[in-house]
Amino acid sequence: MGRILGIDHGDVRIGIAMSDETAFLASSLCVLDSTNAGLDQIVALVVEHKVEKIVVGLPRNMNGSYGPATEKVRKFIEKLESRISIPVVEWDERLSTVSAHNALREAGLDGKKRKGVVDKVAAQIILQNYLDAQM
Repeated sequence: MGRILGIDHGDVRIGIAMSDETAFLASSLCVLDSTNAGLDQIVALVVEHKVEKIVVGLPRNMNGSYGPATEKVRKFIEKLESRISIPVVEWDERLSTVSAHNALREAGLDGKKRKGVVDKVAAQIILQNYLDAQM
């Protein structure tokens, strides 16, 4: 198995995480802008790290229904799929950002410092949840 890229897509930022080569452990990687430049950087990461699959967090309401944010992410996925030839998997991201904020708070990061890393930690949580479910 090869590397898997995890994505937490937001209106302003895109959190990126990457699995190890055995697809066992997810690590936070970086935060990109939610622009076409961010999409270009994702494509470059896929090539550079020989990524075999991408997992994108799909926003859902707590009752499991889909909202307006879901459509934005699905449009992003369509753009991404038009640029790459590897599988893209949608993964339920409910509470991933809340979990990321909690983990960073427990690590002692204040609000300003959390803002810069919460998206990549949320991506790590989404990807790790996906990896754990594959076992």
